[in-house]
Amino acid sequence: MTSMIDLTFLLLVTFMLTLPKLEQGISILLPQAKADALPNKNNKANVITISQTATYFNNQPVTDEALEKMLSEKVAEDPDVPVLVRGDERLNYGMVMNVVKLVYKCKVRRMALVTVDK
Repeated sequence: MTSMIDLTFLLLVTFMLTLPKLEQGISILLPQAKADALPNKNNKANVITISQTATYFNNQPVTDEALEKMLSEKVAEDPDVPVLVRGDERLNYGMVMNVVKLVYKCKVRRMALVTVDK
């Protein structure tokens, strides 16, 4: 009986430690700002995450060319596709702006820069 309790406790701790990583996706340090809640009609926003090592589209690492192609396809399917840009605050401003320019080039109408509340 004691070994079953130990196993249950071990599984509980494992899930408690891994669940936040599964929900957050790529771990980055978001800038702090006061902003309104993001409007999202269908909760299916596409997320671009820019970390210090790579750029991700919906938690999949991509190159700039692949990102442009994927965004163009999404816009062709739905012109009002929402895109959220999550950029690490430790990044160079130009790196985030390159992705924002790419999003603009793909004619995305609904884009937001994600921050955390102050």
